[in-house]
Amino acid sequence: MSKNVSEERMQILEMVEKGKLTTAEATELLDALEGNEVEITPKTDAKWLKIRVQTMDDNPKVNVNIPISLVEVGLKLAKKFDPKLEDAALDQIDLDEIIEAVKNGAEGKLVDVEDEENQTKVQIYVE
Repeated sequence: MSKNVSEERMQILEMVEKGKLTTAEATELLDALEGNEVEITPKTDAKWLKIRVQTMDDNPKVNVNIPISLVEVGLKLAKKFDPKLEDAALDQIDLDEIIEAVKNGAEGKLVDVEDEENQTKVQIYVE
């Protein structure tokens, strides 16, 4: 097991300890880290962090939805499993600042960026 995965496992366990995750949510995340097939059933009243990356002519490149309760771990997992997310002009956006805003109750559109150089549009919002 790589050091990255070990650190992510510890972060998940710490979130359970602090009451930020249920044991069921933690089990799903741990299974995902190990590469097992997991079907996550979201709560109907849950809020989501949504990341949309498109080309300038509106062709989708990345479409990621992460439950707010799992946003810190979810973004790390999304980057790991979707290499397009790494190359999607998100390096210009401070994801830690977005996570902090979401933790403090931010809603609606948080980021709306057009990157002319990479010919991409990035939108991040909470619904």
